[in-house]
Amino acid sequence: MTSTFPNISISTERLVLRPLDEDDVSALAEMMNDEQVAAWTHVPQPFTEDGARTWITDHAPTEREAGRGLDLAVTEFLTQRLVGIVQLTKTNWYIRATELSYIIAPWARGEGYASEAALATAQWLFTDQKFERIELRTAADNTASQQVAQKIGCISEGVLRNACIARVRTEDDTWSDVRTDFIVWSLLPEDIEGSGEQLTDSDGFTSYGDWN
Repeated sequence: MTSTFPNISISTERLVLRPLDEDDVSALAEMMNDEQVAAWTHVPQPFTEDGARTWITDHAPTEREAGRGLDLAVTEFLTQRLVGIVQLTKTNWYIRATELSYIIAPWARGEGYASEAALATAQWLFTDQKFERIELRTAADNTASQQVAQKIGCISEGVLRNACIARVRTEDDTWSDVRTDFIVWSLLPEDIEGSGEQLTDSDGFTSYGDWN
């Protein structure tokens, strides 16, 4: 039987990570049309509100229910504003491993939100879900994402040569694919021992059964 992630809300000092809902459509579409998001992800460009709605109502629930992953909205605790996304993909329930990625909106960068959200997610995976490995892949030139990986304690395991497709702006203002390397990072439970105090309380997360 396929395992699945529960509907979950994860709280940190400044953030709440929760399932995406239809109130996020406009903010999600705006965030995904950012130049940096377009350059380092495979998100269609331009990214429409219809695309955001399909992601929220179809793609995210399907991925969770099939056991492949989990999509979480990253919101500010005080304002409830959507500031990013954390995704778990390529989940292997037998070996308890998954791939983690993150996107932060341009207006929220520089605040440490990516590392705070990623660390909280990792803490939940290792303690509540009993996972044994989290993998991150960052494009060779995506230094901001690499800094997040380092900050939360990831270990660089090597380079997958020519394994990543990034995008660059062309002279006619369209996007063109370029091939580059992936840097592979891993995070194990022992890599973040002692980081629990960065969560809001001794548990650090609360699960809800009726988000959808």
